[in-house]
Amino acid sequence: MPLNQFIINDLNPSSPKTLVEELQTVFKQLTYSHIPILKDQVYLGCLSETDVYCFESHQAVSEVLYAVEGFFVRDSSLWLDVLEAFAQNNCNIMPVLDAENKYIGYYQLSDIISLFNKTPFFSEPGGILVIEKGQNDFSFSEISQIVESNDAKLLGAFISKNENDLTQITLKIGDSGLSTILQAFRRYGYTIISGHEDDTFLRTLKERSAYLDTYLNL
Repeated sequence: MPLNQFIINDLNPSSPKTLVEELQTVFKQLTYSHIPILKDQVYLGCLSETDVYCFESHQAVSEVLYAVEGFFVRDSSLWLDVLEAFAQNNCNIMPVLDAENKYIGYYQLSDIISLFNKTPFFSEPGGILVIEKGQNDFSFSEISQIVESNDAKLLGAFISKNENDLTQITLKIGDSGLSTILQAFRRYGYTIISGHEDDTFLRTLKERSAYLDTYLNL
């Protein structure tokens, strides 16, 4: 389904003439983090709920335009870019502009998340694996080769953390248990941060085995 089918336009953007108290009323009625501001059909940006409640209710939006945040996406933006824009701007509403910079509506975060949840990364059965290696020492081609050479399918991968010259990569792996793949990654110098499937099972099995040994030796 094309992403622009999720564009909503049932929220009337405010203007610089709007009073702050009107925005405060809107925020009390809705659960949105921001409200778009337009001047003569030109998109200026958004005002956040947090900022609006810090202003005097009798002020006009024109007096607080310094607090406007200018984030937006295009109606041609890919869903992953839209999701990234939501994350970068800590919001749950994302204004959408066309190629001529005309405001045409907004996306809701929940709709974009629902698309993400339908991707094979979440919808297909498999195991989640988080690995770590030096920022200059790993490659996605190597990661794919390790997974596929062990008769498994890589359903998705993304960099989940960059810190102290180390990179963590989160993988979704299907069609196979993780234990063999975990061993392969260790041989290639990757640190296993977490593995949820066979690795968890083996760890639990070892713990129970150790408990049984202790019990038998009493």
